[in-house]
Amino acid sequence: MTYKESVFDPQGETITEAIHSLGYHEVKQVHVGKFFDVEVEGNIEKVKETVAQISEQLLVNFNLETYRYEIMEEA
Repeated sequence: MTYKESVFDPQGETITEAIHSLGYHEVKQVHVGKFFDVEVEGNIEKVKETVAQISEQLLVNFNLETYRYEIMEEA
């Protein structure tokens, strides 16, 4: 999860400035967020539905944050 574009990300801004001070001016912006590693059993459609519902009902503060998820198969 990361902040919405309209929400100021002070930690991301501080990191961006530090990167620029190291001479990496090609870096335009850094966004700081958090992630959750959730293991879910079921077919791909059920997994997508479950992850979306959990995110929307519990994990995301929609006033400040947005989310995306990536489904990975266990090796």
